[in-house]
Formats: sequence, C-alpha cells, structure tokens
Amino acid sequence: IRVFIFQVFRVPSGSMEQTLETRDRIVSIRMADWQRGDIVVFEDTNGWLGEPQITQNPVLRGLEKVKLLPDSEKNYLVKRVIGTAGDKVKCCDVEGRLTVNGQPLDEESYLYQTESGVPVAPSEARFEVTVPQGHIFVMGDHRDRSGDSRLHMCSTVEGQPFGSAGFIPESAVVGPVKAIVLPLNRIQGFERPATFVAVPAAQEAPQDPVLGPGTCR
Repeated sequence: IRVFIFQVFRVPSGSMEQTLETRDRIVSIRMADWQRGDIVVFEDTNGWLGEPQITQNPVLRGLEKVKLLPDSEKNYLVKRVIGTAGDKVKCCDVEGRLTVNGQPLDEESYLYQTESGVPVAPSEARFEVTVPQGHIFVMGDHRDRSGDSRLHMCSTVEGQPFGSAGFIPESAVVGPVKAIVLPLNRIQGFERPATFVAVPAAQEAPQDPVLGPGTCR
C-alpha cells in the first residue's frame, strides 16, 4: 500500500520557507485529490532543474524502488498551486495582492516572513496569465527565492507553444503534500489555505498559455 499510495521526498531548497524548511522530509499522497492552494510535488518535465543527478549507490537505489526515496533518474520540485486550468492569475492589484479570477488572495498565513515578521511581497514581477488546459501555475512560499512559474512563463518547452515552460502538466503532479514527517520537531500536517475558497470558478481553459500585456517584456 505504501508503494502505491504515498511517497517520501526531501525538501532540497528554501523556495517554500517557512512552510517547508530545507531537508524536511515530506509525504506526498499519490491517490489524493489536489486543488488551488495545495502544496504539491511534481516531476520536472519542463526541465527547470536541468539534468538529474543519478545516484550510483545500490542502497539508495533500493530505497528508490520502494518509494522511500524519489527516483534519482528524475528531478522533482515542490511548490504551491496558485492557478489551475482556465484560471487567470495576476500580479498585482492596487493593494499589492495576487489575484486569481479577479479574487485577491490573503497570503499572509503562508508567505515567508522577514526577521521583523513582515511577509515578503506576493511577487516583485508583474504579470497576467491564463493557465492552459491540463496545466497548473505554481509558486513558492518564499517568493524572493523561488524559481517558479514566474521565472519560466516567458520560455518555451521544445515543440510546444510560447510560454509553455512556466505551466506544469497535471500529469507531472505526484500528489499533494499532506505532512512533514521528519525531523521530529517539525512534524505537522497541512490544510488548504482558506483564502482559496473564495476564488471564483475558472472559465473555459485555452489550449495554449495566454500571457497578458507587459508579462514578457
């Protein structure tokens, strides 16, 4: 059941601080549904991280086979789902908030906070995108340190339309992150932030990404 239902990953960077810290061990549930606002693990099919570093250690390879470690022949990332197919994601409104389908998000509960307790800006980069069919738009919680959809939305995956590199195929999603399981002092579960409940339903999703004026300068 463990092999097919859940998988353990190690957080490799600070892009999701302070929600996830570097080297946290997290559990992603393969069979669970996920929606806007959820943290998800996904395979790097768009090549954000370059070529994977394949381990030659036979013990580690054995742990990979039983899903106690992720497959080193593939790269994986962990981010928060901000937009799903058909959603219009925009930064930012007059109060500096990210909006999804015109609904401002209150992100203070998960955005990285400075030493003085002030959350980082939702995004320094201004953009407006509509998520294409079968894809999601993702961002890290530590927005100043996250190489997420914003960084790649003006790039292209070979053989696909302009902007495709910034949108993650739904088929690449392993599943939502439900908990931190190690270290012991970091054990906790996760719920979808309440702010996403108020987001209106998406319109019909376009086949290709739609990038608004000024997004790719």
